[in-house]
Amino acid sequence: MHDEPSAMSPAQAKAELVHIDGEIARHNRLYHDYDAPEIDDATFDAMRRRFASIAELFPDAAEGLKASKSVGARGTRGFEEVRHARPMLSLANAFTDEDVNGFVHGVRKFLALAVDTPVRIVAEPKMDGLSMSIRYESGLLVRAVTRGNGEVGEDVTANVRGIDDVPQDIRAATTLPVLEVRGEVYMTKANFFALNEALTASGKPVKANPRNTAAGSLRQRDPSVTANRKLNFMAYGWGEVSEFPSRTQTGMLEFLAKAGFKTNPLTVAFDDVALILENHRGISAIRATLPYDIDGVVYKVDSLELQDRLGALSNTPRWAVAHKFDAEEALTVLRDIEVQVGRTGALSPVARLEPVTVGGVVVSNVTLHNEEYIAGVDPDGIPIRAGGDLRVGDTVIVCRAGDVIPKIKDLVLDRRPAGAKPFVFPGKCPVCGSDAVRETNKSGKVDSVRRCSGGITCSAQGIEKLKYFVSRDAFDIDGFGEKQIEYFFSDVELPVREPADIFTLRARNDGSGRPIRTREGFGAASEAKLLDAIDESRDIKLDRFIVALGIRHVGQSTSKTLARHYGSLTSFLHAVSEVATDTKGTAAGEMSALPDIGEAVVGSLAGFFSNLRNVDAVARLAAELRVGDAERPTATQSPVTGLTVVFTGSLARMGRDEAKAMAESLGAKVSGSISAKTDLLVAGPGAGSKLNKAKDLGIETITEDEWFERVSAG
Repeated sequence: MHDEPSAMSPAQAKAELVHIDGEIARHNRLYHDYDAPEIDDATFDAMRRRFASIAELFPDAAEGLKASKSVGARGTRGFEEVRHARPMLSLANAFTDEDVNGFVHGVRKFLALAVDTPVRIVAEPKMDGLSMSIRYESGLLVRAVTRGNGEVGEDVTANVRGIDDVPQDIRAATTLPVLEVRGEVYMTKANFFALNEALTASGKPVKANPRNTAAGSLRQRDPSVTANRKLNFMAYGWGEVSEFPSRTQTGMLEFLAKAGFKTNPLTVAFDDVALILENHRGISAIRATLPYDIDGVVYKVDSLELQDRLGALSNTPRWAVAHKFDAEEALTVLRDIEVQVGRTGALSPVARLEPVTVGGVVVSNVTLHNEEYIAGVDPDGIPIRAGGDLRVGDTVIVCRAGDVIPKIKDLVLDRRPAGAKPFVFPGKCPVCGSDAVRETNKSGKVDSVRRCSGGITCSAQGIEKLKYFVSRDAFDIDGFGEKQIEYFFSDVELPVREPADIFTLRARNDGSGRPIRTREGFGAASEAKLLDAIDESRDIKLDRFIVALGIRHVGQSTSKTLARHYGSLTSFLHAVSEVATDTKGTAAGEMSALPDIGEAVVGSLAGFFSNLRNVDAVARLAAELRVGDAERPTATQSPVTGLTVVFTGSLARMGRDEAKAMAESLGAKVSGSISAKTDLLVAGPGAGSKLNKAKDLGIETITEDEWFERVSAG
């Protein structure tokens, strides 16, 4: 296993994600079906976070795997499955003060609030238990459902009725037709220790921790067993509600408390981020004294109106975040620093450590990111750690950020061995010897990453790019995987050094004096199977063709956007040729205005297609294939469906990001620039050149209020 995702190649990331996906499924079965977990809750959570940390860097590699879509476990023990009326989302994590400031800044930015506009935030301890949704109809408990995978959970009503904290009848407080109360089922430390004492006395295995025990106890087939385990319930939210008694988070918690539910007495609300962070430090200091386990503090925007406007991403709400507690730390020795070369030519330094256990996981390798990180200063010369630069032989402090990604936090300078020398970062590629350079972007800032300039002539890049090319998310050639790539890349008679070589392999094999079938490990049947699989992959959709090229910043989602916009390979190649010729021209402007396409993507495409060697390689590849045109998606029907919309000026009722999200959800395409293809300009106060250009082109222009009137008309 590679300790640091950024040091992985796409193929390595895919392999580990598949492995973790299988392990998560296995441990879920052990835990939920047999009540026999092999690992504790922290290790299981770390495994899930490990998956997420890799998937964040390699989203294409995670596609199709169950762990990338689930926010919890889906049991198989025979409980009836129930679909949640409103999904039970997971929470994004914050690990530092900067992350929390970023969360609040993101809320303000999305809502287009001024920097000095107060945003009231509710802070509540993050209970370490099992999420539960309890449905009341006309004040009577009718059903209790576990989170499950966020969309579908399990009906555990009979067991939840045995929890004293869960009222059966709340008609004295409300007779709302529907009220789903959400919260955490947990076991107190005292009850957990008492249970283990009883199990020990009876000669039975003890339980691992309170959370796992609470989850296993709740899913017993016999409700009396659950009742005897003395579980508790703490309410923190809601699902479907027919009418809200309050329009604030704090008001809703007060209502739930009056209805007979326990809510956390440590929950407080603040208008100041500094107070939020001070509260987090205070909660962290007393967490060991609390009667239950917590693993952080959850922050939620207090106003339900703002929560509705902020909405959610695929699995997480924009209006909430979980601020986790500090990671565990350990001391060890830095034994060596190695520099690896990735698929894009990036030189990635990796620290080889004396193995040490941190947070229940053995760590032996950590990324060192770049040469500034090793030197201990940022690009402006400001120190990034108290101890200074890292040298082989140093005693270092290792922590696991968010209990997932291991990193070197600092070093113990007075333990540095005599004669330890500063690390000199190589100026040449350690694989091919080509110059390793740091690119300068358009703003004049030097890239923090040094890259090999050898391109496809560098075996480290060439092999990795070919592995990516044949991977499942690209051409997905059955039987032509990593081993075959490595074999043919170094072969003298039938070399495969670029993608087109794969598709000329049959013709070259037929004229070879040493055909594939005569080689060790091959035969006539395996030769035919391999060549047939290659031929079958000659038909490919445009988006998969683009993603297979392995261009920096151009992953699966970006490739789909490009394919849908340009439609055909001919149109795409014509566009990127113009972009490569003039990165400030019309073609580049049109491309950068596409959803999820920015300067980084346009710059990567321009750089790739300005290299004639790459252009020739793509032409040779295309000549061997039948690249299918992209399918145009059918959007939701609305008054703006299919229109290209541009927003400009100051928007009073919504932020720019919110406006874009709203328009796209209604089937419109949002562009960042005015062109002849623009259908509608929404102009607020302060609109400048875009408004003038729209008038010159005769493009319909409306105000923000008129925009809301139009979309409401549908």
